[in-house]
Amino acid sequence: MAIAPVTGQGAPKEGTQAHSWPSAPAAYYGLTVIIIATFLSFFDSTVFGMLAERIKIDFGLSDTQLGILGGPASIIFYVFVGIPLARLVDLYPRRIILAISAAVTGGVTMLSGLAQNFGQFIAARMLLGAGGSAHAPGSYSLIVDMFRPKRIPISFALLQLGFIGGTTLGVFFGGMMIAATSHWEPSQVMGLRIFGWQWILIGLGLLSFPAALLFLFIKEPGRRLAPVEAVVVPEAVPLGRKVLTFMGFDALKGIRAKGVVYYPLFFALALSATESQGIGFWRVPFLVRTYGLDEARIGQVLAPMLLVAQLVGLVLGGVMVSWFARRHKDANVRTAAICFTAVTVCTLAAPLMPSGELAMGAMAIATMFGLAGAPAQNAAIQRVAPQAMRGQVTAFYLFMFTFFGAMGSFVIGAVAQYVVGDEARLWQAIFITALVLLPLATISMWRACKPYRAEIERLEAAEAAIAAQTTETAKGS
Repeated sequence: MAIAPVTGQGAPKEGTQAHSWPSAPAAYYGLTVIIIATFLSFFDSTVFGMLAERIKIDFGLSDTQLGILGGPASIIFYVFVGIPLARLVDLYPRRIILAISAAVTGGVTMLSGLAQNFGQFIAARMLLGAGGSAHAPGSYSLIVDMFRPKRIPISFALLQLGFIGGTTLGVFFGGMMIAATSHWEPSQVMGLRIFGWQWILIGLGLLSFPAALLFLFIKEPGRRLAPVEAVVVPEAVPLGRKVLTFMGFDALKGIRAKGVVYYPLFFALALSATESQGIGFWRVPFLVRTYGLDEARIGQVLAPMLLVAQLVGLVLGGVMVSWFARRHKDANVRTAAICFTAVTVCTLAAPLMPSGELAMGAMAIATMFGLAGAPAQNAAIQRVAPQAMRGQVTAFYLFMFTFFGAMGSFVIGAVAQYVVGDEARLWQAIFITALVLLPLATISMWRACKPYRAEIERLEAAEAAIAAQTTETAKGS
């Protein structure tokens, strides 16, 4: 997932409230650590996707089983702990939560390298989803409180480097590591049979522990108060109501109350994530089965394509939002809708290409537009979310991306096995899912423009009223 700039209510205007800002070195140290952890997260997941065909062969899995391992297994625990952990982000020191998250993620990744069968691999992936569920909400919350509003867009743009580096270097070095270990005989360690590619997972897990340690040295910033729409939770309520509040019940009510704004954005995200995350996992098996390429060749060709595409996408998204912002109040959503349209066309074209290189080119262009639209889409949610529940609303939004994105690998795998029925024609399964899901996602994003524009106008009026009241109070004193 791409990380996006936070604006508007997530980044209140300077002078509206007192806030003790960390020093610039402390803030940029914190941002650097978050970028490193983000890099490792995407590097690990990208390398795991590169291993897909090796896992299938050595564990004797069907496409459906491989699809479950690639996605749904990692979100089962997220369903139960993702929102509560986001609540912890709103209540306790975020650097501690993020340090624990990084350490748990590293340990569980190492367990994946020790798995002896499909069931153990599933269990490890389940725990991995739980361990990493606090990273995005905690990182978002820290950055917004570490940097002054004018610095927030550049801070989130820099955070994209973690995503770009992880996904491109993961492809390149993943291919190299797989090639290097492809001829290793299985090892016997304390009665465990470890395949060559499993040592890659063990090594990846070890890298997370230094990152966890670095989090502990971040200077925890103070939390800013909400300029508008503060949410007050009743104090004298039964225990059951308190549990529901902790689980995100109030944030869910807030989303429902403004469903005309949130629902189209959530629906578009869910459908697009299913396809984009799904094809991301099946990308290497598709190229192997359809064009006869190996992982090393895929890494050598695809990595530079992705690097260029994502750097261009990072700039393109900001340019589009800035240009539309001068003309339209729905600039964030409008930009996302245009990018969704381009992603749909490129994704449908990729499996129809006559060569693997052209297919990878189409995938890279789709990635470019996906990255260009992601910051605008994420910023749209941050702009309308009440700051008092920003962590939980963000967690619900990220849950949609995580849950439905994780289901993508299963959906494509199931279509490949039960609809297409021929492993060699995996490209047809990718094309079918894209043809069904992406046009619906694009239409939903376009439909979100009007209600989002109306909500922005309402928020701007409220913020202007508060600013005027603050000015009058200052004059009176």
